[in-house]
Amino acid sequence: MMLSDYEIGDGTGVVVMDGALLEQDERLLEHGIHPIRIAEGYEMASRIAVEHLERIAHKFEFSVTNIQHLVQTCMTTLSSKM
Repeated sequence: MMLSDYEIGDGTGVVVMDGALLEQDERLLEHGIHPIRIAEGYEMASRIAVEHLERIAHKFEFSVTNIQHLVQTCMTTLSSKM
């Protein structure tokens, strides 16, 4: 099992995303952009995406006696797997 499968699920979305990125890589390489620059661009985009997600994330508290939000999150996540 790949790390991405463990973190994300069955890996289907990861494979689709990887394919799309490889298509873009090919175009950038054809335009003479060095592979290191492409990798740096992906790293920069990743940092920007994580920062944005941290800004828009809804945080909530849960405990043994207060699991409502946790259960809702699990139901939403698992609904696409059933």
